[in-house]
Amino acid sequence: MRAHRRARQLSGMKAATACLNAAWVGAQARSYFAFRAALREPQRAQEAILHRYLRLNATTEFGGRHQFHSIRSVRDFQSRVPLSDFDDYQEAVDAIQSGALKILTEERVLCLQPSSGSTRAAKLIPYTRTLQCEFGRAVGPWLFDLARRAPGILGGPAYWSVTPVNGQSREPGGRTPAVGFESDSAYLGGWLQRLVQNTLIDCEDLKHAENIGEFRTRTLLRLLGEPELRLISVWHPTFLTLLLEELSASWEQLLDLLARGLPAAGRLRAIPPRPHRASQLKRANPQLPGSLWPRLAVVSCWGDAHAGGLIAELKKRFAGVWVQPKGLIATEAVVSIPFEDHQPLAIRSHFYEFIDDLGGVRTASDLERGAVYSLAVTTGGGLYRYRLRDRVRVEDFVHATPSLRFLGKEDKVSDICGEKLSDGAVAVLLARLLPQCAPEVRFFVLAPEFEGAVSGYVLYIESGGPVSETLSTSLECGLRENPNYALCIRLGQLRPASVALVPPGSAERYLERLRQSGRRLGDIKPNALSTFSDWRAVFARPSGVSR
Repeated sequence: MRAHRRARQLSGMKAATACLNAAWVGAQARSYFAFRAALREPQRAQEAILHRYLRLNATTEFGGRHQFHSIRSVRDFQSRVPLSDFDDYQEAVDAIQSGALKILTEERVLCLQPSSGSTRAAKLIPYTRTLQCEFGRAVGPWLFDLARRAPGILGGPAYWSVTPVNGQSREPGGRTPAVGFESDSAYLGGWLQRLVQNTLIDCEDLKHAENIGEFRTRTLLRLLGEPELRLISVWHPTFLTLLLEELSASWEQLLDLLARGLPAAGRLRAIPPRPHRASQLKRANPQLPGSLWPRLAVVSCWGDAHAGGLIAELKKRFAGVWVQPKGLIATEAVVSIPFEDHQPLAIRSHFYEFIDDLGGVRTASDLERGAVYSLAVTTGGGLYRYRLRDRVRVEDFVHATPSLRFLGKEDKVSDICGEKLSDGAVAVLLARLLPQCAPEVRFFVLAPEFEGAVSGYVLYIESGGPVSETLSTSLECGLRENPNYALCIRLGQLRPASVALVPPGSAERYLERLRQSGRRLGDIKPNALSTFSDWRAVFARPSGVSR
């Protein structure tokens, strides 16, 4: 009888989840068809978005200064408003953080979302209701198209990766915007957020986990408890591969915990015992995810730039599962989405501009197939002609809208798994640390190192005197001021930074290595950060010996 009751309960839960999924996807139909129509007329869609920004924000401090009320065309907008970086917004963000209104947008700022910066470790991006809706106008068409092509995802719950970092909430009664959303799904806002949350495996409390071991254990127990899992959506593939490694390494312990359950701990909810499910899983193979979740249909993750090489590994592990590369999404804006086997520009979300290698600026309707551009966006959050520093190539067109491939950050940014370390921020950090910890330094460069299972960063130093033993600790603390880097460390996607002393003549070896890569010596600048990863071997070679 107990088994029959359990079967009826599971059947009812499955039907309820399928109904919620169908409701969620059905709610995106209008957004899907509007997106498809906009793909045929990108110029019209983009001009409508820009004019809406100008109309709504004409009376703001920024709009008044740039005379939004008299701008009549894209060309007017480009002549009145210069291309910008975050440094151009620091004063405005400080004012918003102190409670000032109508600085960048007429709308009130909901929160300031942390992201990495180009000349500082962290920057705070304003989020408004309009910006949330703009993210929703990209997510909706993607998921509707995904359900149309992989209808199996509608039959059970999905897992969207949770960020194990606490946001700071607003003081009761205060006017200062919060720093960070409490939930990843809060990027969507409103009823869309609530509907999404009802279709997911509920892991939101896990953002309060005090250490990554507890976070992974409780995440895996939630996933193992869901035999009907249909969709896994993560950001960088290593988030998932590290979970799978923990799954295999702790398999017997996880099955025991699943059978007994876990009590609540602080803000972490209890995990009820699932002895029947644990017994089922004893016949499964932790090396084969298909034996754990036989109806899993889609894995969604980054698939471009540094993440591209890891997609093949995921496809091996998830045999028979569609591993779909995500589009390009930044904290500031969504750029492209997976759609009908392409990654078209999210044409209904923001206003986009594309900067070619000669400095020319184009709109979405003026791009050339095969060409490479740097991105600038204007968003409903109050960023205007903001340079994302992302490089994209036009792979194809979906109707008249470009389909993009993310190539990586512009020069001087290292981004192995989402940390986005910039030369400017690293230079500021080292200018603060080296006079204290290595006062006689002659040469230094921070660079990624890919040795071993997990990558990390190494600060190579040639010094004429002693180097403090505290430098590696201080370096790691400074790098963790970048919230993206700190998250990658916490998730185990990067190992902590280290310091390596290099022999005399290393500056010459550094120059020679860059010269061999095609750089003219006269063009080589003394950067604090290198994106090359073979420096340990380069510095170990005798001076004057080339590869």
